[in-house]
Amino acid sequence: MSGSNETSSSVKEFLIIGFVGFRDQQSRRYLFGVFLTVYLSILFGNILLILIFLSDSTLHTPMYILICGLAVLDIAITTTTVPSLLVLFTFEYRLVSLASCFTQAAFFLGLFAAECFLLALMAYDRYIAICKPLHYPNLIYNSRITKLMVCCWMVGFLCAALVVTLLLKLSFCGSNKISRSFCDFGSVLILACGDIQITNYVAFTVALSVLLIPLVFILFSYMRIIFSVFKIASSEGRLKAFYTCGTHMLVISVFFLVACSDFVAFRIPGTSLDTRIMIPIIQNVFPALVNPIIYCLRTKEIRQSFIKTLKKLRVVKDAKKN
Repeated sequence: MSGSNETSSSVKEFLIIGFVGFRDQQSRRYLFGVFLTVYLSILFGNILLILIFLSDSTLHTPMYILICGLAVLDIAITTTTVPSLLVLFTFEYRLVSLASCFTQAAFFLGLFAAECFLLALMAYDRYIAICKPLHYPNLIYNSRITKLMVCCWMVGFLCAALVVTLLLKLSFCGSNKISRSFCDFGSVLILACGDIQITNYVAFTVALSVLLIPLVFILFSYMRIIFSVFKIASSEGRLKAFYTCGTHMLVISVFFLVACSDFVAFRIPGTSLDTRIMIPIIQNVFPALVNPIIYCLRTKEIRQSFIKTLKKLRVVKDAKKN
């Protein structure tokens, strides 16, 4: 093993070392239990949300298609990173090939970018529904919203392909130790030999674009929504509009605030290494964990559909007993 984690003429694999302050067996067992529980909760919550959508035809509308698409993305993002994290907690370190490391970085970047664009699409859906309700059926319908969701995935992975292609052109001939819990673009880039300035600038520009363009669009949409809501005559109509938009804004705020905290933490001097490692993990799991809770608690139609499904299952179970 010593030959793989020291400097060499050509790096063939990366050594992911993870947390520095939690290397003892007891700490790793504790973290393994915590993140396994969180991961299973994410799977349960988001799969339940998808099953509720699939089982109730009344939810087959653009808004709920978007919510279902968000649940699929949340499952995909956490599955890209958390299982490898659990392996790291089990064996203390993890050796991965260059191809596997680049693949994980590409999927993480692509899925993260796709979720940014999907959240912007959700804001657009609410903007049309509230600001242009008469045009909504012509502008937003199931087949069109599905195509736009596919576009979000395509643009997201195109952004990832751009930066990872630049990464593939670099050579790796020094240390192969990644001080993170999984392969991400930044942690791999700093290990490259030679001049990485152009690659770094391109990646930084793409990252800012992926974050800021959807965020600016979302803020603009919701400013227009707020102005339109205040023009609604009835207080009941205003309350319903605010309640629906509030749910989306809460989900969007959780995602972008956690993402920005990761961006800012690396530029604050004195931030501990373990803190810098933990923040990207929280960025992966926290939105995916709370999104199903937010939608189930704040969306009346989803709650009613869930209760209706439970009643159906109970009736079927009682009928089998009889």
